[in-house]
Amino acid sequence: MSANGDAYPIQNLDELGRRARDVLAANDLGTMVTAAPNLYPHMWSWDAAFVAAGLSTMNVARALRELDYLLAAQWTSGMIPHIVFSDVPGYFPDVERWGTRSASPEGVQSSGICQPPVHATMLRRIVERATAAGGEDAGLAVEFARRTLPQWIRWHEWLRSSRGGDGSGLLTIYHGWESGMDNSPRFDGPYSRVQPGEMEPFVRTDTLKVTDLSQRPSDEEYSRYLWLVQQMADVEFDDHRLPDVMDFQVKDVFMSGIFAAANEDLAVLAEQFGRQEDAATLRQWAQEFREGVDATVDERTGLARDRDVLTGEWIGLPTMAGFAPLISTTSQSVLERQLEIFEGPDWTGDPRLAFPLPASTSTTYEGLKPRQYWRGPVWPVMNWYLAACLRSRGDVKRYRKFREASLAQLMEGHFGEYYEPFTGEPLGSMDQSWTAAVALEWLADTDDG
Repeated sequence: MSANGDAYPIQNLDELGRRARDVLAANDLGTMVTAAPNLYPHMWSWDAAFVAAGLSTMNVARALRELDYLLAAQWTSGMIPHIVFSDVPGYFPDVERWGTRSASPEGVQSSGICQPPVHATMLRRIVERATAAGGEDAGLAVEFARRTLPQWIRWHEWLRSSRGGDGSGLLTIYHGWESGMDNSPRFDGPYSRVQPGEMEPFVRTDTLKVTDLSQRPSDEEYSRYLWLVQQMADVEFDDHRLPDVMDFQVKDVFMSGIFAAANEDLAVLAEQFGRQEDAATLRQWAQEFREGVDATVDERTGLARDRDVLTGEWIGLPTMAGFAPLISTTSQSVLERQLEIFEGPDWTGDPRLAFPLPASTSTTYEGLKPRQYWRGPVWPVMNWYLAACLRSRGDVKRYRKFREASLAQLMEGHFGEYYEPFTGEPLGSMDQSWTAAVALEWLADTDDG
C-alpha cells in the first residue's frame, strides 16, 4: 500500500495518471513541490524543472509558480542553487551547515552549489504545450517566459563565465552533487584525492529514511562531500576563489551536454520575444558546448568522457554520462555510434534487464552496484529526458520504445526514485515527485509523434 492507501500494482494507464497526480498533490507545500516525502522535503533545482513540466500537463499556472519559486532563490551572481530549503526540519546538511545565509537572497534559505541546467529546456516545453492549448494557459506561459527570460539568461551567463569560461566547451563542477549523479563511479578518482580536514561532527538523516544502507553512499564518502561544502563556505562561495581552494574539480561532460541543449532552447525563447542579440550569443554557446562534448568522445569506446581538472586525466568509465552526445551532438557519425553502443549488450540490449532501459552504469561494468544510487540503478527521469532528446531529433521510433518500456516499469506503482535494473524493484525514496512528473509527461504524449 502507498501512503494514500492505493493498492499495487497499477492496473491501467488511467490509474497510473491518477496516482501520479496524487503523488504531486501530496508533495505540494503550496509554495513548492518537495522532491519526495520524508527523505527530500525541500526543492531541488533540476527536480523542480522536471516537476514543472509534469505539472504543466494538468495545471500550467501551478507549473509556472514552481519555476517562479525557484527563480526567487537565484543569487546575485546568477547562480540558481541546487536546494531551496522549505520550513520542514530534519534534513542534513541544512542551511546552517552550508553557511549560505549571507549569500542567498533575503528570506531565502539555500545551498551553495548548482545542478544541471535543464530549466530552459523544460520552460520551452511548457510554453509550447500551453501555446498549443491556447486560451488563458497560453497567455500565462508567454507572459511568464517574457518576464523571467532575463533571469534565465543570467543563469546561463553565470554558468558560461564561472564554470565554462576557459574555452573548453565543458562546465566545471566543484562537487559531485552539482552533477545530479552524486556518487557515480565517474567521480571515484577525483573523490579519492579529497582528504577531509578537521570538521564539525555530523549525523546523517538519509540513512534514517532509507534503512537499506547498500542503497546509499558510505559515511566515508559523505565526509568527503561535507569537506567540499566546508571548503566552499570558507571562501564564502566566491566564484573567483574556488579554483584555488577546491580539492574536487571535474569537467562534467553530461552537464555540458545539457547546457548545450538548454542554450539552444533558451535561444528559441529569446528570439520569440525579440531578443535577437541574446539569441545569437546563446546559439554561440550552444555550438561551443556541443563541440566541447563531442571532443571528449573516446575513439576506442565511443563514450564521452569527463576530465579531472586537477590531474588533467580523462575519466572514461562506462556510466550514463558517456551518452552526453545523445543530448547535444549534431554529428551524425557520433550519434550513430552512440546509439549502436546504447542499444548494445552492455546497455539497453542486455537480455537480463527487467526493461530495456539504461542503467546508470553499464550492466557489464565490474563495479556495477545495481541497488546503489547512481552506481547501477535505472532512473525514470533520465529515461524520459534522453527519450525527449531523441524525439527532438525526430527519432519517434526510439521514443516509442522508451515510452512503452518506461510505462511498463512504472506500473508497479511506487514511483521510486530509482529501480534495480534486473528485477525492476523500486528503490530509494518512494513517491518521488520527478518520477511522477515524467509519468505524466509519458501519458500526455499519447500521439507519440
